[in-house]
Amino acid sequence: MNTSMRKKTLTAIEDEGILLVYPIQNKNDPNSVWHKLFPRSEMRWEWDADGDQRVSDLWLLKEELSRSGLVVYTKWYQNRATFFSKEVFTNMMAFMHTDAPLSSESNTILEALEMDSPLSTKQIKVAADLQGRYMEASYNRAMKALWQRMLVVAWGEVEDSSFPSLAVGATKNIYEDLYLQAQETDPEKARKYLEKRLSPDNKFWKFAQKIQKTL
Repeated sequence: MNTSMRKKTLTAIEDEGILLVYPIQNKNDPNSVWHKLFPRSEMRWEWDADGDQRVSDLWLLKEELSRSGLVVYTKWYQNRATFFSKEVFTNMMAFMHTDAPLSSESNTILEALEMDSPLSTKQIKVAADLQGRYMEASYNRAMKALWQRMLVVAWGEVEDSSFPSLAVGATKNIYEDLYLQAQETDPEKARKYLEKRLSPDNKFWKFAQKIQKTL
């Protein structure tokens, strides 16, 4: 992997606090790793011989950084691939803290991941008895709730099908130090930190507030 690209990406994530991996409709707001690395280039989802090699390079880098322990990778903003600096992630988790119970499906998945992390999508579905096409919507809802509360994180990929599957782990297991710190951080203090760190008009911050109101 290009060490310069890796270093620039880590620096960008630390500087911004939160970044999408790939842009949404090639817009630079909310910001993405792609636009930080290639600010003048439009991204094209083409995976054939004529495709942009940088797209696949970033895909590989995403996987590498997700298990580096240097930054946190989740499916968060609009359920898209999102990187957090560790400090911003910790405060976001504290901000999202709620006493509201999880659904039974979400709770079953979380319990499975706290027993063994990370697991592939296939393994999670088996553990939670959410296999099959008719259970797909229930699985997606259950996972979305866990992503939104920062209770799970991504950690590399697993080859368990024709296409690599995202490996998911309980935050409590993968980043125990961040999890414990978030538990000890006052949600209001976290809110003030995030508002200052991200700015009131930041789309990531607006999204976070929208989620928090639904918890």
